[in-house]
Amino acid sequence: MLEYEFMRTAFLSGGVVAVVAAAVGYFLVLRNMTFAGHALSHVGFAGATGSVLIDLGALPGLLLFTVGAGIAIGVLGDRLRGRDVAIGIVLSLALGFGILFLSLYTKHATQATAILFGNVLGTSPTTLWTLLGMAVLSLTILGWISRPLLFATLTPELAEAKGVSLRAISVLFMIVVAIAVAEAAQVVGVLLVFALMVGPAAAALRLTANVAAGVALAMGLGVTETWLGIAAAYYTDWPATFWIVLLSALVFFASLARNATTQGALGWRPETW
Repeated sequence: MLEYEFMRTAFLSGGVVAVVAAAVGYFLVLRNMTFAGHALSHVGFAGATGSVLIDLGALPGLLLFTVGAGIAIGVLGDRLRGRDVAIGIVLSLALGFGILFLSLYTKHATQATAILFGNVLGTSPTTLWTLLGMAVLSLTILGWISRPLLFATLTPELAEAKGVSLRAISVLFMIVVAIAVAEAAQVVGVLLVFALMVGPAAAALRLTANVAAGVALAMGLGVTETWLGIAAAYYTDWPATFWIVLLSALVFFASLARNATTQGALGWRPETW
């Protein structure tokens, strides 16, 4: 299958996106903000469809809307907590606008499927370079803020007392999350971004307590699941997105089972964590 250029491009783009999504997703899960990634994908859907409507392609609008929403979430911070109804209505409104834009865009019906569920096998070499540039940018920012981000995540009061700006760190992190969401949507679509960003990271957090090892493991799991999903799609002619999400879920459930077995063997109780 590697004799075909589109397959080589798919593996490369999928690997790049998986690394970014897993690394960012690790901190997203650690901060208990997994809903934020899901929210950004919904908002990005409206941006992607609006961008397609004016013939700019899905990625520019997706990136613009997710970054804008990410900055807003980072600035508002704690004020968003406990407002699930309002947030849910805003996300539903974003999906509604996305559906409207798709109904107005009648040139290619397959565009809607690609936005919603991704199409990694259709990634062009130009898009690959774009994804690579976005990956370098997001990982650079994440590496720069990783220490204060971890400090602010684990002990926010102490971090603030030591001079760490929680709001600035939150905004920068949400910008990185927004870029990662825009990238992940190219592989699994806006509806299933949650699986690629959260699945490997959540499994890694249950398999090791070391942060560096956890991030590395999450990236390894993300790349493995993505590449196996692409290969399975080639041989079965089933959607790559389905295989990636299935593998992500299976690995996560396996980590839960191992975690439960280990706790039972050692006599640990949930409240001791």
